[in-house]
Amino acid sequence: MNPRGARIEGVGLVTGWGEGVAALPPDARLAAGRRAVIPIPRPALDGERFRRATRECLLGIAATRALLRDAGLGGETLRGTTTALLFVTAASYGASNLDFTSGGTGSLRFPYTAPSALPAEVAIEFGLRGAYVILVGGAPATVDALWQATRMVADGRAERALVLAVETFEECEALWRRARWIVPAPLVESAACVLVGPGEAIPRYEPAATPDARERLIEMTAGRTLACAPLVAAALARGAGGGVVRLGGTWRGRTAAIEVGT
Repeated sequence: MNPRGARIEGVGLVTGWGEGVAALPPDARLAAGRRAVIPIPRPALDGERFRRATRECLLGIAATRALLRDAGLGGETLRGTTTALLFVTAASYGASNLDFTSGGTGSLRFPYTAPSALPAEVAIEFGLRGAYVILVGGAPATVDALWQATRMVADGRAERALVLAVETFEECEALWRRARWIVPAPLVESAACVLVGPGEAIPRYEPAATPDARERLIEMTAGRTLACAPLVAAALARGAGGGVVRLGGTWRGRTAAIEVGT
């Protein structure tokens, strides 16, 4: 095995359409009808601790559990200092900021800690004590996270790495409606998690890439999922048999892409 290689070993996906790629419609706009946002109900997770967790935190845990099922692994596989966690979002802290500006007092919704609350809950649930990165942005930020994850594994700084992206829109639907010229409907709430481990192929990273037609295909199928889009593409590729795939996305004028084995 090439010591500098890395690959995606599993993908967990939960969207407003349901769990996994089988739930995705052939045409998201047609399936959405007049709905601007396709929400995900609050996951019903067992445990007293989860009663206090925000919906977006529960979605991060649900996506990670879906990943473990896809990879055929137990939760103990992730525990300890050898698993890194890289979290990406463009919008999941919107509910926290809205609650704060409207006079809310919940500590989990304080705006400056909001991006940290979600990966912290995931780390607690699965016993993660390895490297920890948070990136705020759309699909290119997720590509950056995938590149960092592959480098951590390839360089021996982690045995494996989770790349987790969560996007929620329901609480801020009015804001997104006013910005439809920036992000057209349907916005589809999503939580996706991939596991990066050692592999033979060496990932190829394009920090400033050219937009690819496959990005539009993902959007047509799943809807607008912002930071989750490259991980949705990874789930679709894995469902189609895997191999080396190009995962990319565009956000605010920047396009990034990575070629990685699945």
